[in-house]
Amino acid sequence: MRFATRVLLLQLATVVAVVGVCTAVFVYLGVQQLRAESEASALNIARTVAEQPDVRELVAQFSEDPGTPDAADLRGGDLQRIAAAVTDRTDALFVVITDDHGIRLAHPNEELLGQEVSTPYADVLAGNEVVDWERGTLGESARAKVPVYPPGDSPGAPVGEVSVGFERASVFDDLPALLLGIAVAALAALAIGALAALLLRRRWERLTLGLQPEELVALVQNQAAVLDGVGDGVIALDPDGIVRVCNDAAERMLSLDAPVGRALDGLGLPPEAAAAVREGSHREGVIVGDRVLYLDTHPVVRDGRSLGDVVIVRDRTDLVALTERLDTVRAMTGAMRVQRHEFANRLHIATGLIDADRTAEARDFLAEQVRRGPIDFPVERLEVVPDPFLQSVLGAMGIEAGERGVRLEVAEDTLLHGRLRDVEDVVAVLGNLVDNAVSAAVRGGEPRVVQVALLDAGEDLVMTVSDSGPGIPDDRDVFARRTDAPDDGAPDRVHGLGVGLPLSRELARRRGGDVWIIDRGGEAHGAVFGARLPGAVIPADEKEES
Repeated sequence: MRFATRVLLLQLATVVAVVGVCTAVFVYLGVQQLRAESEASALNIARTVAEQPDVRELVAQFSEDPGTPDAADLRGGDLQRIAAAVTDRTDALFVVITDDHGIRLAHPNEELLGQEVSTPYADVLAGNEVVDWERGTLGESARAKVPVYPPGDSPGAPVGEVSVGFERASVFDDLPALLLGIAVAALAALAIGALAALLLRRRWERLTLGLQPEELVALVQNQAAVLDGVGDGVIALDPDGIVRVCNDAAERMLSLDAPVGRALDGLGLPPEAAAAVREGSHREGVIVGDRVLYLDTHPVVRDGRSLGDVVIVRDRTDLVALTERLDTVRAMTGAMRVQRHEFANRLHIATGLIDADRTAEARDFLAEQVRRGPIDFPVERLEVVPDPFLQSVLGAMGIEAGERGVRLEVAEDTLLHGRLRDVEDVVAVLGNLVDNAVSAAVRGGEPRVVQVALLDAGEDLVMTVSDSGPGIPDDRDVFARRTDAPDDGAPDRVHGLGVGLPLSRELARRRGGDVWIIDRGGEAHGAVFGARLPGAVIPADEKEES
């Protein structure tokens, strides 16, 4: 049996028990009230009869006579007529009048006149009023006995009694109507209780989506196991944007402090992360502290009802760093491939001269190669860059740019004394700026040139990258992430479909620096970008000391 059904039956049983107890109490109180009313009526009638002057006088006369009254005289006597008239008017079972010896002076059964009553009368003749249920010659009845005093303003001892009774059937004439009313009220209470139980069950199942407590327990156990057992962050939001579930991984990656129960806008998330959650989309390369995160938001719907959203948070910091390293290795591999090809060509030339017995010319050629040294990168003024790694990276970029018909050169005012400390961030920012400039130069006119200037100021690395492209329109924000492909239809990571300029700026700002547009360019020249990376250079004096 389902738990909701058990709860419903328990509620119904409780309602039935409560209504049954209340019904019994009301029936008991109703019966007692009817008994009290009949006893009060009998007492009032008895008092009224006992206070009548004729009754007092006649009863006193009979009490003064030491003998027993004659039954024949009593049958037509005044007391019998008074008692009969009162009985007819009040629908009483009997009205009995006795003398001080308990002899019946008036009685509904005339054959019992002149005989002693069958119920006790000593207390009444002692001056007490007695109200009780007793069984006499006329059956069980609710009766009241009142003493009759002799005439006069200062009566003495009672000279008789008046007893008035109502039979049980007449006392409970109103009991069926009372019971019917109580039954109707009880049925109404049962109906209301059953309706309330049904509504409560429906509300319960709606709140729990039809799940039973044992299913909820299993769900909580599974949720705890899943949330604590996965490396991804999970945040569950209700339809009002309130955080209902947040595992430790999400708190750690997003730097949240007790987010459960708080609104999304009050968590202090970066604008880009908050926008991704509100829009219900996925977003890559979101910088939070020193982490690069991936956010993916999914709406949760059950039975056509929206339950909120679930946000999946994945840490891509190591993946981005690895990607940058792979890009650097790829660039270096391409440069080495070009150098190998060029070196092979030179060996072919030397071999051909030797095979042609032109030994002198071969010697001169090889001497020239020894004098020139390794194969030159196609980057003008690359020798002014002292850092070997940065020189190799620029050389590899120059080769790739040359394959696209763009010449890469180092600016004459480049002045770099130290060597790189954080290669990954420098390569990520510089590589994205150069790739972006090369793509812009390809769309520009001749000559297609990209120029890089590098300066170090203490531990800060400052770089500028300019191109010969058409410039940047005033209405375009190149640092905003794009969701569409470039005009040529080829996905371009520089323009927001991959790491690109937005991530370059975020990486620089994470270090306390920035990436910005120095000049948007125009007809005379292309755009100029600037970047500053604090702590990216080991100064020359520290390098010498080390």
